[in-house]
Amino acid sequence: MAKEQFTYDHPRPSVTVDAVCLRWVEGRRQVGLVRRGKAPFQGCWALPGGFVEIDEDLPAAVLRELKEETGLVPGFIEQFRAFGEPGRDPRGRTISLAYLALVKASAAAAAADDAEAFEWFDLEKLPELAFDHNLIIDQAQRALADWRALGRIDWEGMD
Repeated sequence: MAKEQFTYDHPRPSVTVDAVCLRWVEGRRQVGLVRRGKAPFQGCWALPGGFVEIDEDLPAAVLRELKEETGLVPGFIEQFRAFGEPGRDPRGRTISLAYLALVKASAAAAAADDAEAFEWFDLEKLPELAFDHNLIIDQAQRALADWRALGRIDWEGMD
Protein backbone atom coordinates (compact mmCIF):
# COMPACT_ATOMS: atom_id res chain seq x y z
CA MET A 1 0.00 0.00 0.00
CA ALA A 2 1.12 3.51 -0.73
CA LYS A 3 2.09 5.85 2.07
CA GLU A 4 -0.58 8.31 0.90
CA GLN A 5 -3.28 5.85 1.97
CA PHE A 6 -2.24 6.30 5.60
CA THR A 7 -1.75 10.05 5.73
CA TYR A 8 -4.17 12.93 5.76
CA ASP A 9 -4.04 16.69 5.95
CA HIS A 10 -3.83 18.04 9.46
CA PRO A 11 -1.58 20.52 11.25
CA ARG A 12 1.53 18.79 12.54
CA PRO A 13 3.14 19.95 15.78
CA SER A 14 6.87 20.01 16.25
CA VAL A 15 8.36 17.57 18.75
CA THR A 16 11.16 18.59 21.08
CA VAL A 17 13.00 17.12 24.06
CA ASP A 18 14.11 18.97 27.19
CA ALA A 19 16.53 17.70 29.85
CA VAL A 20 16.24 18.63 33.51
CA CYS A 21 19.82 17.75 34.43
CA LEU A 22 20.37 17.67 38.20
CA ARG A 23 23.36 17.26 40.47
CA TRP A 24 23.89 17.38 44.24
CA VAL A 25 26.65 19.70 45.50
CA GLU A 26 27.40 20.37 49.18
CA GLY A 27 23.86 19.57 50.24
CA ARG A 28 22.22 21.59 47.45
CA ARG A 29 20.36 20.32 44.41
CA GLN A 30 21.35 22.15 41.25
CA VAL A 31 19.99 22.20 37.71
CA GLY A 32 22.08 22.82 34.61
CA LEU A 33 20.81 25.61 32.36
CA VAL A 34 21.97 27.05 29.05
CA ARG A 35 21.74 30.65 27.92
CA ARG A 36 19.98 30.56 24.55
CA GLY A 37 22.00 31.82 21.61
CA LYS A 38 19.06 32.05 19.21
CA ALA A 39 15.51 33.40 19.13
CA PRO A 40 13.06 32.88 20.59
CA PHE A 41 14.17 33.88 24.07
CA GLN A 42 17.69 34.68 22.87
CA GLY A 43 19.88 35.45 25.88
CA CYS A 44 17.46 33.81 28.35
CA TRP A 45 18.20 30.78 30.49
CA ALA A 46 16.58 27.50 29.45
CA LEU A 47 16.82 23.76 29.84
CA PRO A 48 19.10 22.02 27.36
CA GLY A 49 17.01 20.58 24.55
CA GLY A 50 15.86 20.89 21.00
CA PHE A 51 13.98 19.43 18.09
CA VAL A 52 13.78 15.68 17.46
CA GLU A 53 15.20 14.73 14.06
CA ILE A 54 12.82 12.90 11.70
CA ASP A 55 14.78 9.60 11.90
CA GLU A 56 15.70 9.78 15.60
CA ASP A 57 14.15 8.06 18.59
CA LEU A 58 13.40 10.13 21.69
CA PRO A 59 16.14 8.82 24.04
CA ALA A 60 18.75 9.40 21.33
CA ALA A 61 17.42 12.92 20.74
CA VAL A 62 17.66 14.01 24.37
CA LEU A 63 21.13 12.49 24.78
CA ARG A 64 22.28 14.21 21.58
CA GLU A 65 20.91 17.60 22.63
CA LEU A 66 22.38 17.32 26.13
CA LYS A 67 25.80 16.38 24.74
CA GLU A 68 25.70 19.04 21.98
CA GLU A 69 24.70 21.90 24.28
CA THR A 70 26.53 20.98 27.50
CA GLY A 71 28.91 18.08 26.93
CA LEU A 72 27.15 16.17 29.73
CA VAL A 73 26.52 12.43 29.63
CA PRO A 74 24.13 11.54 32.48
CA GLY A 75 24.45 8.50 34.72
CA PHE A 76 20.66 8.28 34.78
CA ILE A 77 18.06 9.60 32.36
CA GLU A 78 14.36 8.88 32.09
CA GLN A 79 11.36 10.51 30.44
CA PHE A 80 8.90 11.78 33.04
CA ARG A 81 6.24 13.79 31.24
CA ALA A 82 5.04 15.48 28.04
CA PHE A 83 4.28 19.20 27.87
CA GLY A 84 1.98 20.38 25.11
CA GLU A 85 0.09 23.48 26.20
CA PRO A 86 -0.86 25.43 23.06
CA GLY A 87 1.16 28.63 22.94
CA ARG A 88 4.06 27.29 25.02
CA ASP A 89 6.43 28.03 22.13
CA PRO A 90 6.16 31.22 20.05
CA ARG A 91 7.50 29.34 16.98
CA GLY A 92 4.30 27.31 16.73
CA ARG A 93 2.59 24.24 18.13
CA THR A 94 5.30 22.29 19.95
CA ILE A 95 5.10 19.22 22.15
CA SER A 96 8.09 18.59 24.40
CA LEU A 97 9.04 15.29 25.99
CA ALA A 98 10.80 16.07 29.26
CA TYR A 99 13.56 13.94 30.73
CA LEU A 100 15.08 13.86 34.19
CA ALA A 101 18.85 13.38 34.04
CA LEU A 102 21.22 12.93 36.97
CA VAL A 103 24.96 13.56 36.85
CA LYS A 104 27.79 13.37 39.35
CA ALA A 105 28.75 16.61 41.09
CA SER A 106 32.13 16.41 39.39
CA ALA A 107 30.70 16.12 35.86
CA ALA A 108 32.34 18.64 33.53
CA ALA A 109 30.03 20.79 31.43
CA ALA A 110 30.49 23.67 29.01
CA ALA A 111 28.27 25.54 26.57
CA ALA A 112 28.43 24.41 22.96
CA ASP A 113 26.35 24.34 19.77
CA ASP A 114 23.71 27.09 19.98
CA ALA A 115 24.10 27.68 23.74
CA GLU A 116 25.91 30.91 24.68
CA ALA A 117 26.67 29.79 28.25
CA PHE A 118 26.13 26.95 30.70
CA GLU A 119 25.72 27.30 34.46
CA TRP A 120 24.54 25.29 37.43
CA PHE A 121 21.81 26.98 39.49
CA ASP A 122 20.50 26.04 42.92
CA LEU A 123 16.90 24.92 42.51
CA GLU A 124 15.84 27.49 45.11
CA LYS A 125 17.49 30.36 43.18
CA LEU A 126 16.49 29.96 39.55
CA PRO A 127 16.70 32.85 37.09
CA GLU A 128 13.79 33.76 34.85
CA LEU A 129 13.45 30.92 32.34
CA ALA A 130 12.37 30.62 28.70
CA PHE A 131 9.24 28.82 27.55
CA ASP A 132 7.50 26.85 30.34
CA HIS A 133 10.76 25.56 31.78
CA ASN A 134 9.88 26.59 35.36
CA LEU A 135 6.90 24.23 35.17
CA ILE A 136 9.05 21.46 33.68
CA ILE A 137 11.62 21.78 36.48
CA ASP A 138 8.86 21.73 39.11
CA GLN A 139 7.39 18.56 37.62
CA ALA A 140 10.86 16.96 37.41
CA GLN A 141 11.34 17.51 41.14
CA ARG A 142 8.00 15.81 41.79
CA ALA A 143 8.97 12.87 39.58
CA LEU A 144 12.32 12.57 41.38
CA ALA A 145 10.60 12.53 44.79
CA ASP A 146 8.10 9.90 43.61
CA TRP A 147 10.78 7.69 42.07
CA ARG A 148 12.95 7.90 45.20
CA ALA A 149 9.96 7.00 47.41
CA LEU A 150 9.31 3.97 45.21
CA GLY A 151 12.98 2.93 45.32
CA ARG A 152 13.36 3.37 41.55
CA ILE A 153 16.29 5.72 41.87
CA ASP A 154 19.26 6.13 44.21
CA TRP A 155 20.06 9.86 44.15
CA GLU A 156 22.88 9.43 46.67
CA GLY A 157 24.52 7.00 44.27
CA MET A 158 25.13 9.90 41.91
CA ASP A 159 27.46 11.73 44.35
